[in-house]
Amino acid sequence: MTDQNQKLFRALIDVGKELVAITDLDHLLRRVLEISREVFHFENAIIRLLADDNVTLETAASFGYSQEVCENSLCLGQGIMGKAAKFGRPYLINNINQSDDYIPGIAAARSELAVPLIARDRVIGVLNVESQQAEAFTVNDCDSLSILAGQAAIAIDNANLYRDLCQVSFEKNNLNYLNKQILSSISLGLYTIDRQMKITSWNGSMEKMSRIPAEKAQGRSLLELFPFLEKEGIAERLTRVLDTGKAENLRLLHRGHAGENRLQKRRLAPLKENGKTEGVVVVVEDITEFEQLLAQTIQSEKLAEVGRMSAGIAHEINNPLAVIGIANQLLLEETNYTPDQLELLQQIDNEVDRLKGLTAELLSYSSGSQEENRKPTDINVTLREVLMLMRYELNKKQIKSIERFSHLPIVNIDKNRFKQIFINLILNAAQAVDSGGEIQILTEIDEANTIRICFCDNGQGIPDDLKQQIFEPFFTSRKDDQGTGLGLYLCRKIIADYQGYLKVHNVSPRGCCFEIVLPPEIISR
Repeated sequence: MTDQNQKLFRALIDVGKELVAITDLDHLLRRVLEISREVFHFENAIIRLLADDNVTLETAASFGYSQEVCENSLCLGQGIMGKAAKFGRPYLINNINQSDDYIPGIAAARSELAVPLIARDRVIGVLNVESQQAEAFTVNDCDSLSILAGQAAIAIDNANLYRDLCQVSFEKNNLNYLNKQILSSISLGLYTIDRQMKITSWNGSMEKMSRIPAEKAQGRSLLELFPFLEKEGIAERLTRVLDTGKAENLRLLHRGHAGENRLQKRRLAPLKENGKTEGVVVVVEDITEFEQLLAQTIQSEKLAEVGRMSAGIAHEINNPLAVIGIANQLLLEETNYTPDQLELLQQIDNEVDRLKGLTAELLSYSSGSQEENRKPTDINVTLREVLMLMRYELNKKQIKSIERFSHLPIVNIDKNRFKQIFINLILNAAQAVDSGGEIQILTEIDEANTIRICFCDNGQGIPDDLKQQIFEPFFTSRKDDQGTGLGLYLCRKIIADYQGYLKVHNVSPRGCCFEIVLPPEIISR
């Protein structure tokens, strides 16, 4: 994990800690700005929050901005920040001089990045940074700042909620009313049980999490309502808290009332009266989305590392590849070959060129300057070249290949990249069928000039629950530990670069079919 990602995770933890015992909104806002400066090294930042009129954005905290700028309010839709708040999405402006929406912030600004603060599906403000350099911010900066803004929005929303509840307590001086407000307003799920494990209270967040209204939950046995709690070990923990009077914390994968799995953190605290434990207060925090976000960030870093490794491997491959190419050229200068031998030598020459193209592509991809070599190409001819190359592999397993090619127009594609796709899909089909199996390859074009290329086999098919997973990076179902889990992911990514898509479905009576769909725009004019 990179140092930047470590700092990002620390920032998320810092903001998350503010949720536990937040009492001062101003202190929280200062912490958000400090994190922006310490982690992302932004030279300025400004937080504008939505006023009570739900139309005006007022400055709540800032650094690097003049007092005059901070005193000016904005309306929803006004300027870059106003648009981010109105439409609830980030805005990355690489050149302010070309944007009519820019409202002056820092002196001589050239770039601006504004992300909305969203809590409970509602925009509550905007976090904005600027730079005197053009193109100062990247898409990664936008993603990272959006993550921070998401955590900050929750903290700010809870801080406002806490402040409002304290004001209600002060004005009403009614503890029972305050307790009801807290239970119905906090974003955390909260419920209480008595010593017989019957539910005595059930707040609004628990209603949303469980999809069970309070009137149906209160008075019911917790274990009757959620029988899964026995297997999850929560029932045992609750009994222990009732017996010992000591709080406990746990983290678990919980199966909800509707059957879905959610990752949760729970705090079990004794509910005491006159020093005797009469029940348990259970605080439930759903962290499913947060964990998914962390997993996505880690996965992105894995892919970046694979890119760096691929560049090194490409360098190492180029050396023996050059030797093979030179040796093959020398062999081609001889004349006493049979037609089959000459065909094999020419095939070696073609594949050496293709491998050189692939290694060049890996190097350019790792350096961020990847360029395609799109040329007019006959897909049917390319498929036959690939089948000729794969002939030995298919014959070895006695697999029959059936070609059903329709007449297709010439298309503008990178031939080597599509060879990579075709080889991958044929190999996958060959691994799916038994010896003596069959692979059908079909090409067709419809009236809308949409091109379809299908690779169908008569293997065992793919279970429904794996049909989406197989396209995820690093996922592999091979039992021989030989797969990297990147083949289908890269195939789908290459096809997406052509505004096409790759899908899979099972066929009757057995087997599956991978279908490439390419738009008419790739047809050579």
